[in-house]
Amino acid sequence: MAEKPTSIVPLLSRALHRIRATPPRIIASPPTQPRRAAVALIIRVVPPPHAVFPDEKVSQAFSLADFFELDWVNDPAARPEILFLQRENPAPEDSGMSRLRNTNEAHVAFPGGRTEADDEGGLYTAMRQTWEEIGIDLAEKDYTCIGQLDDREITTSLGKRLLMILTPFVFLQVTPQALPPDPTASTTLHWTPLASLVSAHPPPKWSTVTVDAASRIAPKHSTALRLLVQVLVGSMEFPAVIVEPSSLPSVTPDGKPNVSQDKLEKGYVSRSSRPQQLKLWGLSLGMALDLMSYMVHPAPRDISDGTSSPLSPIMQLPYQTGAEAMRMDIVAPSLASVFPRFSYPDVNFWIWVFGKRYREVVRGWETSVRGGGINDRRINWSGSALSTFYAAIRKALVVVIVARALGVLFGLAFASWWVFR
Repeated sequence: MAEKPTSIVPLLSRALHRIRATPPRIIASPPTQPRRAAVALIIRVVPPPHAVFPDEKVSQAFSLADFFELDWVNDPAARPEILFLQRENPAPEDSGMSRLRNTNEAHVAFPGGRTEADDEGGLYTAMRQTWEEIGIDLAEKDYTCIGQLDDREITTSLGKRLLMILTPFVFLQVTPQALPPDPTASTTLHWTPLASLVSAHPPPKWSTVTVDAASRIAPKHSTALRLLVQVLVGSMEFPAVIVEPSSLPSVTPDGKPNVSQDKLEKGYVSRSSRPQQLKLWGLSLGMALDLMSYMVHPAPRDISDGTSSPLSPIMQLPYQTGAEAMRMDIVAPSLASVFPRFSYPDVNFWIWVFGKRYREVVRGWETSVRGGGINDRRINWSGSALSTFYAAIRKALVVVIVARALGVLFGLAFASWWVFR
């Protein structure tokens, strides 16, 4: 017998309260790279069709605690959703879509963008970019800013060069109905049930996104070198979650399906005759997993004895390169989302060989978390883990490329000897 789906509203309440109470890790921009960006993770709770709103003032919450005490929010049929968007022509440095090998896939992300010189801060950037891109005014009374997740470093060239610092902010729609969005012509909005990401029945649908390794290693304008690296190194696979947007319409304050708003939210409709599979991966997956971790992680006092939340197993990724024996659901689920697996087994083997320092960092991180240091911001565990992991990748690629080159030279020498002996 199939398990009966349970409401995730209590998990959402727990997560948002924890985010509001937890100070984020702030990464200061170095003088050599001052660029920053910010995104908005927008959450709403869709009331059930039978919900009744006798008074608009009653249905509008005045605080986070008040919101989760509203009848329509606690209704078992209420549906928490998170907003993703699909850009028709995403910037390569933002999404990597130009590097995807499978054209039947589409990348979803969160609204946001780069900080301009006259922006008053990261929060202002997230709100401004959201308004400009999808027409949602997060400064309206329908929304409240819950807080900020940890800053993230956006790097290129396998972690050698810093591009910018990314700051994610979490927003909650505190009314049952808000003004409809107005996305740009090339943007499609996808409200996705949070249950599809955090529910154990059914669990999230994990997949992969394949990226040419040459796009991360070889210069962009050197076609011959890129082809050579592609042959020698192969491709990289990153974990991804298949996104399935909600097929149910939202409702108006009088309880009727809001078909007109749902049409507005669709924005641009692709002219491709073949539907694309929506995937959440990379930085966007990392930020989504950061949010999920607040929903499923046990409290520090429960971590020390090795127990975890019943939903913690769904945080485990299909593979965890270099950290198979470690509890990424306890340490940092979003960290594992940026670790690739290479198509050639020998590359993965050499990454493991050179990954001793990385494994030591992750073990130290896990020890800190189990000891109750989950909110300790003095040590940049994620930065240390990423830098040591990418260092192992660079060493592994040098060994593999040199070994392949020596193999080719030996083969040519043997062939010459065989022909002219």
